[in-house]
Formats: sequence, structure tokens, C-alpha cells
Amino acid sequence: MDDHDSPQTPKGSFRKFLEHLSGAGKAIGVLTSGGDAQGMNAAVRAVVRMGIYVGAKVYFIYEGYQGMVDGGSNIVEANWESVSSILQVGGTIIGSARCRDFRTREGRLKAACNLVQLGITSLCVIGGDGSLTGAHIFQTEWSGLLEELARDGKISAEQVQKHGHLNVVGMVGSIDNDFCGTDMTIGTDSALHRIIEVVDAIMTTAQSHQRTFVLEVMGRHCGYLALVSALACGADWVFLPESPPEEGWQENMCVKLSENRARKKRLNIIIVAEGAIDTQNKPITSEQIKELVVTQLGYDTRVTILGHVQRGGTPSAFDRILASRMGVEAVVALLQATPETPACVVSLSGNQAVRLPLMECVQMTQEVQKAMDERRFKDAVQLRGRSFENNLNTYKRLAIKLPDSEIPKSNCNVGVVNVGAPAAGMNAAVRAAVRVGISEGHKMFAVYDGFEGFAKGQIKEIGWGDVGGWTGQGGSILGTKRILPGKYLEDIAAQMRTHGISALLIIGGFEAYLGLLELLAARQKHEEFCVPMVMVPATVSNNVPGSDFSIGADTALNTITDTCDRIKQSASGTKRRVFIIETMGGFCGYLANMGGLAAGADAAYIFEEPFDIRDLQSNVEHLTEKMKTSIQRGLVLRNESCSENYTTDFIYQLYSEEGKGVFDCRKNVLGHMQQGGAPSPFDRNFGTKISARAMQWISSKLRESAGKGKKFLSEDSVCVLGISKRTLLFQPVAELKKETDFEHRIPKEQWWLKLRPLMKILAKYKVSFEVSDASQLEPVQPHGAEEPAAI
Repeated sequence: MDDHDSPQTPKGSFRKFLEHLSGAGKAIGVLTSGGDAQGMNAAVRAVVRMGIYVGAKVYFIYEGYQGMVDGGSNIVEANWESVSSILQVGGTIIGSARCRDFRTREGRLKAACNLVQLGITSLCVIGGDGSLTGAHIFQTEWSGLLEELARDGKISAEQVQKHGHLNVVGMVGSIDNDFCGTDMTIGTDSALHRIIEVVDAIMTTAQSHQRTFVLEVMGRHCGYLALVSALACGADWVFLPESPPEEGWQENMCVKLSENRARKKRLNIIIVAEGAIDTQNKPITSEQIKELVVTQLGYDTRVTILGHVQRGGTPSAFDRILASRMGVEAVVALLQATPETPACVVSLSGNQAVRLPLMECVQMTQEVQKAMDERRFKDAVQLRGRSFENNLNTYKRLAIKLPDSEIPKSNCNVGVVNVGAPAAGMNAAVRAAVRVGISEGHKMFAVYDGFEGFAKGQIKEIGWGDVGGWTGQGGSILGTKRILPGKYLEDIAAQMRTHGISALLIIGGFEAYLGLLELLAARQKHEEFCVPMVMVPATVSNNVPGSDFSIGADTALNTITDTCDRIKQSASGTKRRVFIIETMGGFCGYLANMGGLAAGADAAYIFEEPFDIRDLQSNVEHLTEKMKTSIQRGLVLRNESCSENYTTDFIYQLYSEEGKGVFDCRKNVLGHMQQGGAPSPFDRNFGTKISARAMQWISSKLRESAGKGKKFLSEDSVCVLGISKRTLLFQPVAELKKETDFEHRIPKEQWWLKLRPLMKILAKYKVSFEVSDASQLEPVQPHGAEEPAAI
């Protein structure tokens, strides 16, 4: 939940919450409308369970607004078990339809009548901007509709009195990510998963035959999917509705493709949004592009149109967590609403849940379309938000290399090194750093095998073409080691002198952080270390101080979630079975906790929240109760280091003994599969953007000292670059020391612990729950001075 710089709410806040925000006597209707999106079910599940949890009645409204107009068996009260086992299902179980009737006043009259009969005066709408606009109109007309129904004798005057106002909260479910005001809409991340799976598969066949592939992705009016997938797979060219190619693009594109072939690149990938246009607003189709490449260059070219594949499949871990957080926040917003509260939309800013005025967001979304229609393309890109603009600029920098003669030389050599355990997305980060470095005029040096390789002189200059195709590779191509620089300081200093290294980018986990502290401490002895050094966090454990996220954690989370889905399926088949699953993460419970939220676990044991035998006992009792319902399976996650004595084996044995005759038990240690695999779209994109930003910081530091030959002595020249709440921050490692628990290798404060109660509520535990103080709406686009952390 969101707590804007509010002081920590005292523990008694939950009592306050229940008294002031009890849902007793409230009836909430939940519907999904418009095009479907993966993760809608997770949102429906969260709304239903949170609603029941606070004592409200929750009704499914089947088939969107059509069901609301038709009424009858389309509006049905939901219970706890109605939403069991839907977390991992794509689409929406309550159905969605485009509805003509609701656009007429007669249709809305029928809908209002159906809702009033059941006492539903709170609506939770999950859909795109059209669906949300419909809800807004419905809310503004509500009292008029009721008066008319009373005049026609359809409802009583008493009902008008009692149900006099309607409250509406929206959640944006749309794979296009085309809604202004929210960083990510539900379904976008999953759609990117589908696209990237296809691109990865196509790359191997294209490479075998030296082919050019034109891929058409969804996005009639919004190029987000095309842009981010181009960024994530290193496409040669991308066509977007918001940013049409300049006049003469046909020539430029063919030159670019042939240059890439000349650099020994065996394939070309061109990504086209289905709504791509030129500067005259004429459509650019994938067939047109194919014709052009074949006639101009004679390359073997194929077109693949992804179509509805992008809407399908199971939701990613990100979408499940996003939808669960938003669903709970939506119920809280409905409980806090007064008759005067305007319709709001629950959305994500950085990693904070926020509420925004619905109509302002819709109007801004429509402004983008208007700007495109009027050929004001610069405005269109800006209205899409800073995240879209950043993506576009980063893509252009990394895709198109200027001729060497046009790049002013900086005469600086910058080293890039991977430290710690491998994490998916490290290679995307190295690629981005190398290319941004070269475009800023530096010579880039790759250091192989961590600090040990550094000491041994395993250092080579690395060029633009050397990192081609790296974004989709898992693990660490440069090689990485956990060894700290402490015992090699002399040798590393000598190598830095030999290669004239004037700045260092370190990509890694907690060891990288410790290594950076050691290099900082060695500055008095070795002046070679008096250079700008920055660390980009990359570890599956997500335990680096100074950042809410680290590269690789999202991929690991998806691996855990996929495995849990399969295990739950096996447990459902055998009935009355509980699985205990051990996750990685060292002492950091991020993977166990978030994996539990994404997979719908009954409990997650983590080091940060100490537990004893009584807690284990209550979990066993909870599972025993659950086995009496129709949901006869259990899933328990345990972080590998959550307790010295309550080991996975111990918990397994305890559960087996205590559950005798009620359920049986199995255990599963996931192990190193969590470090491997192709990086998820999130990790590719995050790695690319954060690393590019780190290189820009290095360049600006080097420019400051250019020609002055000054040494970098201040502590702010050794930083960790991370995401904190909603901003990208460079924080000096020296200052982060006080925020670190070195013994357990975790930050002292971790944002995701606020989401613990969420998992427990959705698993039917009574817990105290901090309500956000965000009952007031935020302005739609606050242009702050700090950098936006949208990913």
C-alpha cells in the first residue's frame, strides 16, 4: 500500500481501519470490460477477497457492461472459493464484452435498476479508457437515473434515498499500456513476455538463414509494446504511431540494415506497431516494409504477425503482483469514498500504488490521440509520459551508431566488470553501457571474471558490434566471481594504471557493493582508485542497499511462479497435499514473499519476520481448515536462510506429523534454476535503461574534470544507482553503510515488507493492515525535479 512520506502508522491502526472502513452493509460489483488482458483475474481475485475480508458483499458482473444491462443471472454474489485457482489463468473468468446498449441512456437505466435491486453502490471496473469513461458517465448520471426509475415505479423512493450515490474505482487492464497517469497497465508485462518469447525463437531461425524478419505487434494507437520489445531485443528498426520516421526513412533504413550486415550481423529484426504511420498519417504496413527490403536490398525477408497470441497465456509474476496490489487498493478506495468522491483510477507510479482522478487521466490519454491526428508528434511522445520518452531516447542511442568521425573523442577509458553471482539481465546492462560509452566518445574495456580477472589482467577493449545480440542471453558473458578486491588491491591498481582506466562501472549484487566499499577505502593508498565508480545492482536476491529493485530478480520471480503453478496443479490433482518450496535469496525474503504473492501461497517464511513454533502450528491449523473446503491443496514458501533451526526438512517433518490423516506433504528445493534462464522483458529493459543512465553519470563526471587532471577524492564519486520509491537515485556507498545490515547482507529497511499483509489477507489470515493515507487524489503528472523511475 502507499504511504506517502507519512509517519509509520502505529500498530493500532488496523482497529481504526476496521471501525472507519468496515465494509459491512456495502455491496461491491466487479466487472471486466473491453479487450481482455492477462492479470485481470488476479485483480478480480483481490477485489473479491479483500471485499469479503472487510465484511462487504462482492458481486461478479458477468460479460462486462452487457451483463449489467441484462441483469438476472449475470450478477451473482461471489464467495472466497469462487476466485480460487484463477491467479494463474490468463484472460478474465467473468467474461468481457463490448457493449452497445450501455452507450444509450435506456441501457444505463436498466443497469442502474439491476444494481439498485441488489444494493450495489460501489463499482470496481477493470478495463481500458473506454470502459472507464463509461463508468464515469454512469456515476455522474446516477441520481438522475434513480429518479427516473422511481417515477416509472421501477424502484421505491426509499431505495432512491438509500442508494443515492454511486462510487467508482477503475483499474486499467490493457496490454497496450496506453493509459496516461499509470506506469504499467495490467497485462502489459505479460504481453511483452509473449512478444519476447517469439522474438527469441525467431532469432535462432533468422540467424541460420541470414534472414530479415518484420514482426508486427499490437498497438493500434500506442507504440509502447513495439518500443519496449525493440529495446529488449535490440531490434534494427522500429515503427511507432507516436514517433513516425522522418522523410526519406526508406533510404535510411536500408542503409542501416546493410551496415549491420556488413558488421557480420546475420539477421535483421524490424518491429512494427499495427498502428504505425508516416509523418503524413498514412499507415506503414509490415508488407510494405517487406517489399521495400526485398526490392532495395534483395534480402530474404519474412513477415510474422503476432496478433492475439499477445493477449493470451498465463500472466507474468509482475502482472499478478501489480493486479493484486491494485485490487486491494481499489477496495480500500471504495471504502474510503464519500458521496463527493469523484471516480478515481488506481495506478502504479514507480513502485507506489497511487490514486488519480479518472477523467483527467482519460482526457490526457485522448490528448495523445489528438496530437497524433494533428501531426504534433513531439507533443504526443511527451504526453505519453517520461517513461515513454526515456525508452525512445535510449532505443535511438543504442540502435544507431554514428560514424566514428562524428563522435568527439573523450580520451577516457571506462572499465565494465560483473561481480557476484550471475543474474539474468547482466548482459543487457553490459551492452547498454558499452554502446552508450562509445557514443559518448570513450573507449570501453571489458573486465572478465570479476575482480579476480581484473587482478590477472583479463581486460580487453570491447566494441559496438561485440555486444550485439546480448540482451536476450542469460547469465554473465563476461564471467563473474564472488571474490572481493581486498586481497588483490595492488594488482588491480596496477592493471588500472596499465590500461589507463579513468572510470569503472560495476554490475553485480551484494559482493559488488562490498567491493565498491573496499575500493573506496583503498583510495588513500592507491591513487588509481580516485576515479568515478558506479554500481548497478544485479542479483536475484534483490538485497542491494540503495535500490528497491535489482536486475535479475524479476526473472527469478517468474521462474519461481511458473514452478509453483505446476506444483499447485500437481497438488490439486492428488488432493489434500501441501507443498513446501524453498527459494533462494540468502537472508533476503524478497523472492519468497513476492513469489508467495504471485503464486497464491498460504504462507511464506522469511528471515525479516521472525516466526516460532506457534506460528508454524497456526499455519498447520489454517491448512487443516482449508482442506475442509473445496480448495484441497496448500503451498508454503520458505526462504533458504529464514531460520537456522526451522529448516525446510524440519518444517516438512512438522507438517507431515501434524497433518497426518488430513493432508500429506511434499518438499521441493528450487536451487540454482532461479539464477538461470533467458532474462524477462522487465530485466532486459531495466538493465538496459539503468546501465545507460549510469554511463551518462560517468560521462558527466569525466567531463567535469576534463583537462584539469584532477583526482576524484570526494565520496560522491563512488555511488550505487538504484530505484527508490519513484525516483532514480545515485547514492554514495559511504552513506549507504548506515542503512546496511552487513551480517545478514540486507538493507535495514525494505519496501516490500509492506506487502506482507497483502499475501496473508488473500490467503484468509486476519492481520493488521496499514491503510494508505492516500485517500486524497494526486495530480496526474507532477513534473518534479527528480528523475522518474518508470521502467
